Amino acid sequence: MSTTPSVTPSWRMWSIWVVGVLAYVLAITNRTSLSAVGVDAAQRFNADASMLSMLAVLQLAVYGFMQIPVGLWLDRFGARPIMAIGMVLMALGQIMIAFAPTVGIAVFARMLLGAGDAAVFPGVLRLIATWFPAQRSPVMVQLTGIFGQLGQIVALIPLAALLHSTTWSIAFGGLAGLGILFAILVWALVKNHPPERSADVSVNTDTGAIEIVQSSVDTSVGIRAAWNHPGTRLAFWTHFSTPFAGTAFVILWGIPFLTVGQGLSLGEASAVASTLVVAGILFGPIMGTLSARAPVHRSRRLVLPAVAIQMTAWLVVILWPGQAPLWLLFLLAIALAVGGPASMIAFDQARTHNPSHRLSTATGITNVGGFLAALLAILFIGMAMDLQGASQPEDYTLSAFKVAFLMQVPLWVLGMVFIARERKRTRIWVGIDEPRRPRIKKPKREK
Repeated sequence: MSTTPSVTPSWRMWSIWVVGVLAYVLAITNRTSLSAVGVDAAQRFNADASMLSMLAVLQLAVYGFMQIPVGLWLDRFGARPIMAIGMVLMALGQIMIAFAPTVGIAVFARMLLGAGDAAVFPGVLRLIATWFPAQRSPVMVQLTGIFGQLGQIVALIPLAALLHSTTWSIAFGGLAGLGILFAILVWALVKNHPPERSADVSVNTDTGAIEIVQSSVDTSVGIRAAWNHPGTRLAFWTHFSTPFAGTAFVILWGIPFLTVGQGLSLGEASAVASTLVVAGILFGPIMGTLSARAPVHRSRRLVLPAVAIQMTAWLVVILWPGQAPLWLLFLLAIALAVGGPASMIAFDQARTHNPSHRLSTATGITNVGGFLAALLAILFIGMAMDLQGASQPEDYTLSAFKVAFLMQVPLWVLGMVFIARERKRTRIWVGIDEPRRPRIKKPKREK
């Protein structure tokens, strides 16, 4: 049903968004909290490369697995309780990491972290759809993604500095304390819907119509309906292909590659990794503007070029004889930064091709793609290091890293193939392209 525009004061919806975005910044900090301390983690838990990968892989696996349930819970309960529970789970995970005596407990703690993290970004998207006018949604989604990435800088610089100046337990215990603080802030300040409405709502961002949320009893129906639309599958493969290289670099393997493999100091390596984050922030508005100007050409003009740029940059660094010059490593970071803003196009694709009552479900399916690819990349890189005998930090070599990072190429190729395939199907579905006519075999002439 449609209704009149919201009369909620603008300060209220902006304050709710700010709390949501700050919670997302903390979620990103938690997600990437091993980024600058991967070598420290390997030494603390006496973990080989594969086990170190498992700390990140199982975290991302739980994150991806939880996306669809979180989407369904958001449709039913709204953002406030789901986000608050997510913050508490992340706090529990970090306090366990702070005092974990064994790598097994650390792995379980990172899984808790992934479960809590899964609730935050979809929750903020829910708040945007509920509180803001429909026409602002694409810009607000991009702004959320942009500011959220500041959490990576927090993990790369202040957290690493705190750990090296104090202790492991103090650094990760501090993150746990922030998690509890933001659980309280979310519960106290975030509201599911404006006060003039009596229920949580779902906004059709194409028409601006506002509908009361009604979750289907048979949730599998909504999941199947979302996946059956080629536009949802296009969104899935867009998110699969674009951000995983940057995620693998920032979450775990980038700093060890730059310090041990490329011989950079920790300060230089942090500068390279921070460039990836800052460049992603700068590219966000540009990518959002280009996406809005060419909505029917986003895959061909933006997504596929973004994938090609990342793959080319990595291949240049890998094929460079010996250690790469510092300028090339900065260019690699800039190239990887394109992936984050390009991945946000996937959420516009999901929104465009799904009705409001299954928007959170389609968003969850889309979000699974990027983190499935990221966990595969992190796992394959760790396995490749182990197979070359580079299991411990003292065994890491540049040549081993180069071979290991080649494991990303099949994921890029797979993603590009399916993007091209689902793009064609989507354009046929919405009537932009004509379906291919089956070839009619000519009858053979009788002799």
